[in-house]
Parts: sequence; structure tokens; C-alpha cells
Amino acid sequence: MAEQTAAMALREAAGRLRGAGIGTATLDARLLLLEALGVSHARLIADPGRPLNAEQARRFDEMVARRLAGEPVTRIIGRTVFCGRAFHVTPAVLDPRPETETLVAAALAAAEAMGGGQLRLVEAGVGCGAVIVSLLAELPAARGIGVDLSSAALRVAGQNARAHGVDGRLSLARGDWLACIAPGVDMVVANPPYIASGEIARLMPEVRDHDPALALDGGADGLAAYRTLAGQAARLLRRGGMALFEVGAGQAAAVAGLLRGAGLGRVRVMDDVAGIERVVAATR
Repeated sequence: MAEQTAAMALREAAGRLRGAGIGTATLDARLLLLEALGVSHARLIADPGRPLNAEQARRFDEMVARRLAGEPVTRIIGRTVFCGRAFHVTPAVLDPRPETETLVAAALAAAEAMGGGQLRLVEAGVGCGAVIVSLLAELPAARGIGVDLSSAALRVAGQNARAHGVDGRLSLARGDWLACIAPGVDMVVANPPYIASGEIARLMPEVRDHDPALALDGGADGLAAYRTLAGQAARLLRRGGMALFEVGAGQAAAVAGLLRGAGLGRVRVMDDVAGIERVVAATR
């Protein structure tokens, strides 16, 4: 029997994934093969005829089987890319989505409008830390606090902060949203759970079965977290400080109303790259 080369393994796996209706079959197969081989994309391109040894073939087949079972590639390899940086992810944290980069871009623009400098940032529901770590990496004089109810999530956030060299400027705290934070904050950011409880069962299996329920379930109407965060942000922000929240499709008007009701003003909404209202911002 002829040795299986990287090119052969890639073609076969992509075909299996495509046959299962996975739209990103070739990309997924390539990412899994790179992980199994432990090489870069450039190395694979340069040497597609390299043979797989028995252990590499076993690992690759196991990962492809997991993908066929509906597990996302990021969960299989344990990392994702967000705002151009690699982040470690585990079953304890939400897999950050590309649309959440809109929240980071909006927060960076707000920081610039504030003059940058030694800003104090807080993220509610820090998860893997992708948002606040990305912000601190771009704002070298800023300091941040990340809060999460999950101790396991806080450990992942700490790991990512160290990997990106911002751990000296990021404190992590376990708490119920922002109840543990003292006033005087320049910016509050959050991507809270916003899926209505009754919609969870209808989510795609890659989301429903692999993201933690704590990071998805937004209560009966998807707005439970915002009701708490709006009031907390109003209490914590200094005058001129800003709250920026990611929202689900169709939720911007309701969240804007909650922020106004909490006493915040200059409410505005920003779209993501798909033209969906994705971030609601307000100023104290």
C-alpha cells in the first residue's frame, strides 16, 4: 500500500467533509492537517508530497471524525484568531465571533476620542479575554479589569493575557457582572449572552453543543444581561465615560432604550461588516 501523502490526506478529508455538507470543507481539512502535522501553511505548500507517519495519520483521522460530528475546528485545535491574534479557547469559553471585532473597533475609536492615555477599561463577561486583551494590546497605556462568573473562563483569559504580553495591565475578578467594580471607570465593554432561552435549542449544533450555555442564554427575551449592565454601567462610569455593548440582530433599539433609561445619553448604534446593527454605545 502506497504511503499517504499530505496532499492525498487533504483531498480525502476535504471530500468527506464536503459530502457531509460542510461548506468550509477544504479550509477545515487544511487547518486540521496543519495541526496534525505540526507545520505551517507555508511548509505544507512547499512539500505537499510529505508522507504522514502513523501517529500523524491517526491524529488527523481523529480530528476529521470530530469535525464530521459537528465540533468546530477551533474547538478541535483549541485556538482561534480574533483581531489578527491567536487566542486559546476551551469548552469553558465562548468561541469569539468575527462580528465581535466590531465591538473592539468601536471601543478603540471611543478611546481615541477620549484622548487615549491611561484609560481604565472594564469588560463584563470576559470569557477567553479576546476583547479586552485586543484593546489593551492596542492601547499600551490603558489598564483593564475582566470580570466573569466562571473561574475556568478567567483562567483562559489569564493565559491569553500572558500570551499577548498584557497580563501586567489586566486584572481578573470573579463576579456577577460588574457588582464587584468600583466607580470611576472610563469604559465598560460587554458581549453578554443575548439569545432568548427558547431559541437555544434551534441554534446550529456547532454553537448549541459547544459554546457554554452561560455565554449564550440571555433569558426569556434575550435582554436579561443588558437590564443589569445598563444600571451598573451608569453607576461605574465617570462623567464622559462610555458603555459599549454588542447586541444580537434586532436588539439594538431595545438595548438603546435600556441605556437611556439608566440615565446614559448620546446613544448610537454601529453596524458590523454585514450591515447588521451590532454595537450600541452610550455616554454618561
